[in-house]
Amino acid sequence: MTRKEFFLSAAAATAVASAQSEQKVQRKNRLKQGVCGGVFGRNMPFEERAKNAARLGAHCYDLQGQQNWPVLQKYGLIPTMVPGGGRLTDACNDKTLHADVLKQFRENIPAAKKVGSPHVITFSGNRRGKSDEEGMENCYIVLKEAVKIAEDNEVTICMELLNSKVDHKDYQCDHTKWGVELCKRVASPRMKLLYDIYHMQIMEGDIIRTIRENIAYIGHFHTAGNPGRHQFDDTQELQYGPIAKAIVDLGYTGYLSHEYSPTTPDPLKTLDEMMRICDV
Repeated sequence: MTRKEFFLSAAAATAVASAQSEQKVQRKNRLKQGVCGGVFGRNMPFEERAKNAARLGAHCYDLQGQQNWPVLQKYGLIPTMVPGGGRLTDACNDKTLHADVLKQFRENIPAAKKVGSPHVITFSGNRRGKSDEEGMENCYIVLKEAVKIAEDNEVTICMELLNSKVDHKDYQCDHTKWGVELCKRVASPRMKLLYDIYHMQIMEGDIIRTIRENIAYIGHFHTAGNPGRHQFDDTQELQYGPIAKAIVDLGYTGYLSHEYSPTTPDPLKTLDEMMRICDV
């Protein structure tokens, strides 16, 4: 091989490798999967994250503010779980915050509709001494007003279920039963739960049965392995293949987004594998 032929061959190989890296991964898509930013590790620029999410077959990208929506739209990704009302520790269960929380809903829900987002996120807030009943009643008071805005805009409010044992001490909406009861009181198809499988494994376990019994009140899913909230592998106790299959078999048509923190040297390879496991 001449020197010229060597360089031409090397260039051709590089071009093939580049084309393969750009080729979109084909999924079954019986379960529409998405991502959260943490699955890409710490150093990848946002646009590169969006581009790779689309390439790997993601439908949506959770928990991004309006400044990033144009980038997501550029790559055909739906902004999901966009800001709604309240902050994680200070939200719907605090009556002194209701005016501000409603103001946020009034601004954020129409913005979500405009960008095509199906959901806005909200939180119970921390207990701070409030009983489950008091906290629920306070949440109901503000959400019965917020859900009217959601109904008018055809956007669903999702309250996130989080664990109060390990990651979010004192958080009130920490059991499915409590969240479902709140949804029943609000009594609107535009009020549902963000069922985070990692968090509920810590608090309750019995994941598949709980999902089956409460699917009518679940608007979105998040994944991560337990313990550690990392990728789900043979060090983790959650089996996401059967969980994903149970969700699909229930006729669920929403999204399931990955929210783990990878411990592997190649986050994109890991994300591809996590999506493959859930592509049932």
